Amino acid sequence: MGDFCFDRPMLKRVFRQVALMDRMMERVGVDPAAAARDSEGTAWYEARTRCIACCSERQCRDWLAQPQSSVSPPEPPEFCHNADFLKRCRKRAGTRSPPRNLMSMEKAP
Repeated sequence: MGDFCFDRPMLKRVFRQVALMDRMMERVGVDPAAAARDSEGTAWYEARTRCIACCSERQCRDWLAQPQSSVSPPEPPEFCHNADFLKRCRKRAGTRSPPRNLMSMEKAP
C-alpha cells in the first residue's frame, strides 16, 4: 500500500494547483521571485500549501481562461484563498525603491 501523498492522483493535483498559482501570479502581476522572498520564503510556502488544498480549482481555471480586459493586471479574485498574499506582493512591488549600488554612493561628510 502506497503513501497517499506520493500516489499518482495526489502528485497530479499538486502539479495542477502549482501551475494554476503560477498562472494566477502572472495574471495579477506578481513577480514570483519577489513573492518567494516575502517573509524569508514562509509566506510563499504557506501560499503554495493553501493553493494545493484549495477547492476552487474550477473557479480559478475559469477566471484565468477569461480574456484580460485592461492593460493593467487585474486584482486577484475574491474566491482566491491567496488574494491577500497576492495583493501584498503587488503592493510591495509597486512601492519598493530601486536597489542602490553601494559602490557608487557618495560618502556623507
